[in-house]
Amino acid sequence: MIDGVVEQLAAGRFAIGSRLPTERELAESYATSRATVREAMVALEMMGVVEMRKGSGIYVASLRMPGAQAEALDVGAFELLEARRSIEAEVAAVAARRIDSDALRELDALLEAMTDPDITISERADRDFHLVIAAATGNSAMIAVVTDLWAMRDRCELARTIHQRARGGGELLRVEEHRAVLAALRAGDADAARNAMRRHLDAVIEHLLAKTEHDEVAAVRLRNASLRERIFAPDTAA
Repeated sequence: MIDGVVEQLAAGRFAIGSRLPTERELAESYATSRATVREAMVALEMMGVVEMRKGSGIYVASLRMPGAQAEALDVGAFELLEARRSIEAEVAAVAARRIDSDALRELDALLEAMTDPDITISERADRDFHLVIAAATGNSAMIAVVTDLWAMRDRCELARTIHQRARGGGELLRVEEHRAVLAALRAGDADAARNAMRRHLDAVIEHLLAKTEHDEVAAVRLRNASLRERIFAPDTAA
């Protein structure tokens, strides 16, 4: 995706300052998802190639080619979440068959910590919740994989940047999603645990898309808000 856009810039299709097609158009052009397009655009913005203007669109900021810099950005948040959705759903299913009362009590405490107004505490509790579930499988390979997936969220610059942009909002919904996972684990229901974890991570993907919105929908909302402001502004000329 990144390479394709860079090739078009190198071919002179877009000049500096010109507006790129919308995310929806790019997704259709490259036969990929909105999440992949969003991740590519954030990566190109971090490299100084494009500028994402909220409520307006994506504009070419530079024609310099990123080269090895793109590889340095490593794994992005949406790519990471796709992996987590597949892996952690199955981990939850295995954990549902093996989890003990001590782990369930620990998960209860972590759910409570997720409601803490300090975002550092709530985010740590979120991470630990998933790691406790992995530990409950008793499978060292599963534990290692889930631990590394979470470490990549902070280690990889692109993933870290997207998560930081999406911080705030939706915390209560996230707690309820985790509560559904815990209920399935407590019931020992592997299928319910798998499905609850998938629904949770699907919701996280949608949250990240919504919080990093830069497509035409945002532009329309901004224009409508500006129009309402002009129409209903008090007349101070009198």
